[in-house]
Amino acid sequence: MRDLGTGFTYLLKGQRWVARHGKQYGFGLLPGLITLVLYAAALVALGVWGEDTVTWATPFADDWSSPWQGVFRGFLTAVLFALGLLLAVLTFTAVTLLIGQPFYENLSEKVDRDVDPNGTAPESGLPLWRELWISARDSLRVVARALIWGVLLFACGFIPFVGQTVVPVIGFFVTGFFLTEELTAVALQRRGVELRARLTLLRSRKTLVWGFGTPLGLSFLVPFVAVFLMPGAVAGATLMARDLLGEEIEEGDGERAEEPEDVTS
Repeated sequence: MRDLGTGFTYLLKGQRWVARHGKQYGFGLLPGLITLVLYAAALVALGVWGEDTVTWATPFADDWSSPWQGVFRGFLTAVLFALGLLLAVLTFTAVTLLIGQPFYENLSEKVDRDVDPNGTAPESGLPLWRELWISARDSLRVVARALIWGVLLFACGFIPFVGQTVVPVIGFFVTGFFLTEELTAVALQRRGVELRARLTLLRSRKTLVWGFGTPLGLSFLVPFVAVFLMPGAVAGATLMARDLLGEEIEEGDGERAEEPEDVTS
């Protein structure tokens, strides 16, 4: 159970790191803001035209008597919006990381240099287009896995009592795991760790992963919070990636990045 607390500590340390580095924090906000606008527009469109979409998709219910037609289509409209919201929560981090790949790569490297005893950071050596392709490919694979879990949990939500108590708790832990995978991928991809190896690594330290990702997933349910926590989440995930790989973390982080050469880089 100690790992639960350690994971949460990394989340707090990441937020503290970006609080000390305002320039990195400001740049790190941009991808989240762009993603938020895109997702908000999509959800508004779903809310406006969701009922029309359900009506178009269920012509067999046109001749149903009242109130059954309204109840049936109203239920499907609510399900459609709920699925859209679930998809938004599950994919927000992946899309934000993809949009902000250069920003978050730079932030993660600076965290590595800041806490590394030698002041160095691993580099992938790959061109930007190749890094973007790998990130997009792996994100799609992770999102596919998350969606399978999401559909299963959504279906289990109709089980009396269990669906209203146990299933939501499991859902938060599942969300926390996949959030952590997406965030640690920034640092682990630079080290050449492939997706399958990353998943194996994270499963070996589930309580550490849950301690980091589950509170973050809960906070992401609050509107706009995800945008402001993303830079610190990337920083904290970089620290946790070092822990997962057994790399040393120098205490007192935050000093090296204040040196003139880092500020101008």
